[in-house]
Amino acid sequence: MNNKILAGIIVGIILIGTASFYFALNSDSRHSQPLNVVENTSVKENATNLLTENISVKENATITEKEGLIKFTSYDEIKEFLKNNQNQQYGFDYPVRRDGMLISADSGPMYGGPVPSVSEPSPETMPTSPSYGGTGDKVPSSDSPDFSGTNVQVKNVDEPDYLKNDGKYLYIVNQNWLTIIDAYPADNAKVVLKIALDIDQQNLENMFLNGDKLVIFYSGSSQTYGIAQYDYTPYPIYSPKTISTIIDVSNKENPNIVTKYEVDGSYVDSRMIEDIVYLVTTSGVDYANPIIPQVLEGSVHIFPDVYRFPNPEPSYTFNTVTAFDVSGKLHTSETFLMGYSNTIYVSEDNLYITYQKNNPYRYYDTMSKDRFFDVVVPLLPKDAQDKIKDIQNDPSLDAYAKWNQISNSLQDTYNNLPKDDKEKLFSLIQTSLEEYDARIQSDTSRTVIHKIALDKGNLKYVTNSEVPGYLLNQFSMDESGNRFRIATTSDSYSRIGSSQSSNVYVLDENLKSIGSLTKIAPDEHIYSARFMGDKLYLVTFKQIDPFFVIDLSMDSPKILGTLKIPGFSNYLQAYDETHIIGIGKGTKQNEWGGVQTTGVKISMFDVSNFENPKETDSIVIGDNSVDSEALYNHKSLLLDKQKNVMSFPIKGQLKAIFNDAKPDLQYTQWSGFFVYGFDNDKFVKKGIITHYSGSNYNSIYMPARSLYIGDTLYTIMDGSIKMNDLSNISNEINHINIGSTGGLIPYLDKPSK
Repeated sequence: MNNKILAGIIVGIILIGTASFYFALNSDSRHSQPLNVVENTSVKENATNLLTENISVKENATITEKEGLIKFTSYDEIKEFLKNNQNQQYGFDYPVRRDGMLISADSGPMYGGPVPSVSEPSPETMPTSPSYGGTGDKVPSSDSPDFSGTNVQVKNVDEPDYLKNDGKYLYIVNQNWLTIIDAYPADNAKVVLKIALDIDQQNLENMFLNGDKLVIFYSGSSQTYGIAQYDYTPYPIYSPKTISTIIDVSNKENPNIVTKYEVDGSYVDSRMIEDIVYLVTTSGVDYANPIIPQVLEGSVHIFPDVYRFPNPEPSYTFNTVTAFDVSGKLHTSETFLMGYSNTIYVSEDNLYITYQKNNPYRYYDTMSKDRFFDVVVPLLPKDAQDKIKDIQNDPSLDAYAKWNQISNSLQDTYNNLPKDDKEKLFSLIQTSLEEYDARIQSDTSRTVIHKIALDKGNLKYVTNSEVPGYLLNQFSMDESGNRFRIATTSDSYSRIGSSQSSNVYVLDENLKSIGSLTKIAPDEHIYSARFMGDKLYLVTFKQIDPFFVIDLSMDSPKILGTLKIPGFSNYLQAYDETHIIGIGKGTKQNEWGGVQTTGVKISMFDVSNFENPKETDSIVIGDNSVDSEALYNHKSLLLDKQKNVMSFPIKGQLKAIFNDAKPDLQYTQWSGFFVYGFDNDKFVKKGIITHYSGSNYNSIYMPARSLYIGDTLYTIMDGSIKMNDLSNISNEINHINIGSTGGLIPYLDKPSK
């Protein structure tokens, strides 16, 4: 086919595709449905359908608009808004994309956009007390054994994981396959099914279990085409997407796919409340040719409404919230122009999307100019001030010439001052600049919070706000009644160095600040935080570990008690109402007077007296070469008071872990689990479970997990499952390797409907 004809056809397809985006958005001004839906027949047909009909996924599921929430009414409106924002942000023509790369209009390639989504540190098996959370899986029936589910931050709000169980079967997703194991009773445990999803090879790590339904998330990509400004040849544009596949596993040996949703954007996080799954994804913005996120369900294209806010962001991403139930029904999907979201908090009633606010491209140039004219100039001698003002107000000079003359004037002023006067002036300027910088930085390092109310799959945008500082992870946030509490770390920089401090803010239902406690532990930042009822337990660190008990029973937070001990805790979890367990690292003073980390440390804190917290027991395992996944992923820690068990993974050199001086063990690696019970406020070692010790290594990577069913402890690591007697950990009942099977793995078919 003639190349010119082919190019013309492709251009025509692009123009019609762009029209479909335009009409999809513009049609909302004539219809009240929340989702614009069309069958995937042809692009031209789609554009026609969008002009004539919108199919409502669920009546009245549209987001409720509040003052300050602005809905875009057309694709052109979105494009114009982003173009203006890009020009404002960078001060030059917006970039275009060529061969999949952003190109500045007057320079070379640009690199930017959202960072890939990562799993944040957070704890997994939560305390059994309903005040502090609970398992996300179904409660066992009276004739079934008790079992531990995924540990969640908020009771009744499930969090995804790569492993789920229902008290009888284990469901594991890893790489591109699903494994179902008949796990109970343990002595008869066996693999029932190992089947692959027809997807690109990748590590599947996020999944929900709800009755006989699994919801599995994985990544994909889509390809569209665009034409750069004033160019004529189409270029490919590759965009990430998140696929949510619902699988019916009522027949363990023959599961089938119920439905599949493809949502444009990278996976951020998800939660499940009752039967509703809420998924948050984020898409980068091409400022020249924005591609609006859409949802694909089979052959149906769904175009969410797109919103923005009057308060501008230095840079934008599309953040999409999608809600569907496990039966395969889509409830709603809405897209918001925000900053890049990376940490969410979800209660039974509300979703909070947060991100750190980044400064615009030329912010620091403006800040330097302001601090000079607002702080330095007023402190100079009067004649120097007048001369600088005259130079600055001279319209015949450009910025470069103005600064040259101002610089010369400053030199003359300094040369004519006596030495003592000059030193006093410099000292005064330095102090004033530090005070100015401290004030300004509270506005430049901020966390943005967006609140969206949840109601059985419906979304209702509430409001947004900002607080100074940045978050550690999801456990830095909490909702209690109509109060939202958040802990942040603030950085302060000056010419003489930098400093850090911690803050706690209390916000009302409209995210208005009604109380705060700032500058906690100067020169230290938050290592772990845990809100429990009307108390906040906070750990900061620089050289020793200050453990704070903070009262939140009133809107004005206050410190009740402090404990300073060596080491620090990366994660805190309640053991009961008066005891907190911390897991982190030990520390010691080195030969130069500094502080260095040692092994993995577990601590028991007694907080029965809030004003005088105590560390009643602690254990340090190995040296600084020893690590535990529980330090940065809460899902690897099993803690259950009723079962009298705490299990967590350990990896490192066998010699360091067990203090064994045998030369042949010097470089032997060991990985497994340390298991403890409790005697009042003391740890009691129950045993260790070895998964690898220089041999029998399984090359399939899997995160470390522990769970129990009945009186059996199951530990999972790198493709191996071990089953041990809870009352006698050294008694291994059974084990299963689920890594390489040596046989062919069948693929799970496409949706049955």
